[in-house]
Amino acid sequence: MSTWIDFKTLRKQLNFAEVLKHYGVEVKSNKGGQHHGFCPIPSHNGKRNSPSFSANLEKGIFNCFGCGAQGNVIDFAALMEGLSPKNGADVRKAALILQERFVGGNAPAKKQAKRHEASQREFEETGQGADQKKVVINAPLDFELKNLDPNHPYLDNRGFNKDSIAHFGLGFCGKGMLAGRIAIPIHNEQGILVGYAGRIVDDTKVDKDNPRYKFPPKREHKGVVYEFHKMNLVYNAHQIPKPVEQLAVVEGFPSVWWMMQMGFPNVVALMGWTCSEDQAHIISKLVLESGRIWLVSDGDEAGNRCGQSVFDQIGSQRFIRRLKLNDGKQPTDYPSVFFREKLRR
Repeated sequence: MSTWIDFKTLRKQLNFAEVLKHYGVEVKSNKGGQHHGFCPIPSHNGKRNSPSFSANLEKGIFNCFGCGAQGNVIDFAALMEGLSPKNGADVRKAALILQERFVGGNAPAKKQAKRHEASQREFEETGQGADQKKVVINAPLDFELKNLDPNHPYLDNRGFNKDSIAHFGLGFCGKGMLAGRIAIPIHNEQGILVGYAGRIVDDTKVDKDNPRYKFPPKREHKGVVYEFHKMNLVYNAHQIPKPVEQLAVVEGFPSVWWMMQMGFPNVVALMGWTCSEDQAHIISKLVLESGRIWLVSDGDEAGNRCGQSVFDQIGSQRFIRRLKLNDGKQPTDYPSVFFREKLRR
């Protein structure tokens, strides 16, 4: 069985300054934990005598204004090892190298002891100890939902055509956990199916016990706990095969379906109004350094909060412009001509 990697946990465990030093970088940081210097990446394409490389040691992210490379500590290690951060298998390989070198058996004994002590304290505080279970986040599904009905009136009444419904694999689910809902397949960056969301078809039935959207619950199988974390994913990101000049970021699933149907295929969703650090990283990689992100959040208070969240997380990395919608309106309320006129450089 292959070694399991929790990428989010690994990034938290790693000390970016240590990783940089390992790869020969003389770390010079200011009070804000920001390092500036020459780009160490072997594939760097640009001037070597200009300090174009910047790394935030606290957040564990980097950016080179010379060659355009950017990402988190795992992406950096991948580049230094001659691997591609855009290839899922390569990222996993880099993560295994980092885990072995800085977290696992090759780490200095003193650091190992500290980690052991910290883990021991955590077990004692949580009361888990030896009963601690392995948790897997967004694991690939080994099944697909069958017999979904793509002809349900909800989809037709919302104006989605057959091509859009088929493209996104949508359909009404008649049984199981998503019974009575539109099943929405969710994939990770590599295009691997990791879960289904369910959209209620009758909004009058929405309440605290029956939310508009239902996401996969925590489950346990053979001693392993499986959890779905939407904040680690960006809906439809796998459909953007390479960095683009313009990318639209929306809040929800229907806005993605609608904008693509209206002729704007480069669109992704946060699946909510909050943009996490992981989502910011994924979105940034989908847009060229010279490109633009169009924020098309809803015309309400949640949409305003979404705008602030995206600007806070991505504003320093990419140019962002918000397409302001009328009060109470969503992207699905606008025709194709609106997007053609507004989403121009």
